[in-house]
Amino acid sequence: MIRNLAFAALVAVMLPVAARAATIDTAGPRFGFSVDPDQLVLGGQMSIGEVAPHLSFDPNLDLGFGDHETVIALGFDFHYHFLLRNSDWVPYVGAGVGIHFVDVNEPAPFDETDTQVGGSIIAGAMVPTRSNNHFFGELKLGIGDAPSLKLLAGWNFRL
Repeated sequence: MIRNLAFAALVAVMLPVAARAATIDTAGPRFGFSVDPDQLVLGGQMSIGEVAPHLSFDPNLDLGFGDHETVIALGFDFHYHFLLRNSDWVPYVGAGVGIHFVDVNEPAPFDETDTQVGGSIIAGAMVPTRSNNHFFGELKLGIGDAPSLKLLAGWNFRL
């Protein structure tokens, strides 16, 4: 019950933000691994404009495989971007909330599913490619019912 209310509150908070930022600037694949559970992570993310100066909304979807679990994670992240003089690199920090649908793959009767809500603190950097897309690397530290650590890399393509 509390998780359903938390999910409804999260959606209610995110809808005005998504409506305000009318354009999706970039989208693309991401990959990496997580710790606790130890998984290979594949997914995608998009970046929705500047919702405030230097602040982007970056929703994402990850699929985690391994450690006798399958995890589908929906993430609602915000990134604050720093501008560096004389550099194409753009470091960022952020925070996010995630909803994790977990399927534990154990022999019957121990097979179970669960829905968890957790947060994350994010640090990363992106750099433009020659084709004006972006390559990025990111570290996510989990809070609550989220993977303890995710290391990700990916490419975002301009739309």
